[in-house]
Amino acid sequence: MTINLVNLVGRAGGDPEVRYFESGSVLCNLTLAVNRPTSRTDQPDWFNLEIWGKTAEVAANYVKKGSLLGIQGTLKIETFTNRNGHESSKPVIRVNRLDLLGSKRDVDPNAVAGYNE
Repeated sequence: MTINLVNLVGRAGGDPEVRYFESGSVLCNLTLAVNRPTSRTDQPDWFNLEIWGKTAEVAANYVKKGSLLGIQGTLKIETFTNRNGHESSKPVIRVNRLDLLGSKRDVDPNAVAGYNE
């Protein structure tokens, strides 16, 4: 049995970057800053999020920089060739569930409180 499950609560590091494809698919990329409760520094951990489909549309419409979010997803490692021609990798969380946790001042009052893909 294998388990690949990530649960995080943090704040959006910027406004969502959304791409619409001719196939009808929607992709939203977003960063999430998560504070460690035991950390002695004020530096958060940063996570790259990849959100697809209707959940991506919810993120595009209601998430703004600083929004408090809860996410559940799976961890994947993306590999790519960097500017220097070297192969690099970065962890990315593919979000399956997005919860908008902020107050009504943080998000639109008509926003969906949580959304599953």
